[in-house]
Amino acid sequence: MIRSELIQKIADENPHLYQRDVERIVNTIFDEVTAAMARGDRVELRGFGAFSVKQRDARVGRNPRTGETVSVEEKHVPFFKTGKLLRDRLNGKA
Repeated sequence: MIRSELIQKIADENPHLYQRDVERIVNTIFDEVTAAMARGDRVELRGFGAFSVKQRDARVGRNPRTGETVSVEEKHVPFFKTGKLLRDRLNGKA
């Protein structure tokens, strides 16, 4: 599901809301999650999962085409850990 499909589904299920308002709500949620992660905060959505940022240390990598060694800088990457409810639903337990 992509963002526009999510917006359309929510708008369809809530006919009392205008689609532009639903779009503003969804975009605000995504913007807030992104901003929190950019600050290094953890974002937890109970039953769904938790978003956090992990740090990958600098290392020496290898160019797979040439075999030449290259230095890879330290970087921060997003990480998602599923919640128990989501895991159970994916495994047919709920």
